[in-house]
Amino acid sequence: MIKNIQLKFGSAPGLDRVKINATPVTVFVGPNNSGKSKILQEIHRFCTDGVISTNDVILDSLTFEGFASDKVEDNIEYVRLSPRPGETVQPGQVIIGKRNSRFNVLKEPLLQILQQPNQQPNLFCAWYLAWNTIMLDGKNRINLVNQQQMGDLQQPPQSSFQVLFKDDNKRQDVRRIVYEAFGLYFVIDPTNGGLLRLRLSSIPPKSASEERGLDEKSIRFHSKALPMESVSDGVKAFTGIITEIIAGDPKVLLIDEPEAFLHPALSYKLGKEIAKVSEGGDKRIFISTHSSNFVMGCIQSGAPVNIVRLTYQNNIATARVLPNDEILKLMRNPLLRSTGVLAGLFYEYVVVTESDADRAFYQEINERLLSLNSGQGIPNCLFINAQNKQTVQIIIKPLRELGIPAAGIVDIDILKEGGTVWTNFLSSGFVPPISHGSLSSLRAAIKLKLDATGKDMKREGGIGLLSGSDKDAADNLFNQLDEYGLFTVRNGELETWLKHLNIKGHTPEWLIKIFEKMGEDPTSVAYLKPSDDDVWRFISKIKEWFSKTDRKGIPV
Repeated sequence: MIKNIQLKFGSAPGLDRVKINATPVTVFVGPNNSGKSKILQEIHRFCTDGVISTNDVILDSLTFEGFASDKVEDNIEYVRLSPRPGETVQPGQVIIGKRNSRFNVLKEPLLQILQQPNQQPNLFCAWYLAWNTIMLDGKNRINLVNQQQMGDLQQPPQSSFQVLFKDDNKRQDVRRIVYEAFGLYFVIDPTNGGLLRLRLSSIPPKSASEERGLDEKSIRFHSKALPMESVSDGVKAFTGIITEIIAGDPKVLLIDEPEAFLHPALSYKLGKEIAKVSEGGDKRIFISTHSSNFVMGCIQSGAPVNIVRLTYQNNIATARVLPNDEILKLMRNPLLRSTGVLAGLFYEYVVVTESDADRAFYQEINERLLSLNSGQGIPNCLFINAQNKQTVQIIIKPLRELGIPAAGIVDIDILKEGGTVWTNFLSSGFVPPISHGSLSSLRAAIKLKLDATGKDMKREGGIGLLSGSDKDAADNLFNQLDEYGLFTVRNGELETWLKHLNIKGHTPEWLIKIFEKMGEDPTSVAYLKPSDDDVWRFISKIKEWFSKTDRKGIPV
């Protein structure tokens, strides 16, 4: 089956192209327009015809792993079809196919292709993998629950419903998962003249014969169950995906945004079940998603999962295989989990603030900059908050280790934090350790100068309390931190912004008052519009750091 996939680009410009060693589940994440759906399309097309297309923009190559000699016959049986009445099969040939498609091939070349698929990938795909590759998008996964023909049950199953109807164990697997999700029992109804229909029952069938029969008892049981066509799209999508994975049993399954129509808890459940179903087999599932809950479900299933983050910005594409243990840190740390930090996987940028009031204010400033279309605002940016300046670094560092540009905003009293707090702050921004000593000495010296003024550095002027070379030294320190995406409010704290609005007090009182003063109607003369100074300039500086292709502070 699929052994590895190589992309056309690396984790940064000039670095080696990313190679993804296939696991049972590979999940593609990233911002909008980063190529998540596109990579699924390119993998699907290659698995169908076995030829790299000149139109592919993400997939560079795909390598298969042949079946062991003692497994080849089993895999031929996986696609072998029995002759129809009157159908002639020449000596040395077998009939292969699936889903009502069939043709004859010579068995000996088929055996060789299954053992050495990379020698002629076009034949491997045409004779084997194309039959066993399924692409599910928003529309067709809902249609998966539509009624299907019962067909000839004496022949090998040709549809998912036929498989489930004949296989009690697989039907029970689907029933368990659907019941855990919705509290209703998945059943297959054969009572409609040669058609198989899905229903959801409030009670389980007493026996397989009650579910599969055509007598009065079976008819009465199914008549009380809920027809699948009457349920929500979310229930249809969830049930359709689970049904196809278990009953359709594809070797390669590609799912685009499986979380569509699902609320967060169901997204988590679906991710967990998909990953668990894939474990221990030779199937490969590739998924694109915008849901952190789905990602959490996949990882917490315990199955081997690749998480690949794609980005595309300024005509530059990047890809990074994210270590599962690093993502687990984001999910298990109570602070990180409570802030929704995993959502950062789906944004271009993340800004981390000290408190929720800081987050709300800076996010509003950024929204107004974006609405001005001046290029100063930060597009596709997630603003999240820590609990204080000491915990800002706890959020920044793991995001950057995953290749996500994350900037921190702290008040000027970060200067009061020496020792490990200051060192951890520098480390979170990946400031080189060799610079820590000089920056620590500079921090201590500037703090002494500010203390000597006898004023509160946060509330009475920030570095504006200094003058001459002392002020230059403070600016020099903060300029160096800016280069690593660690931004300090040099005039003090949150409440020192927009002084001309004459708002007094402290958060949350200050936040409420300043939002009222800023106005909410962009057409009103009282509405505060962006300018080129004050907090507007501060946010635009963060935008400038994000926009640098050679920005410091992001490990490659």
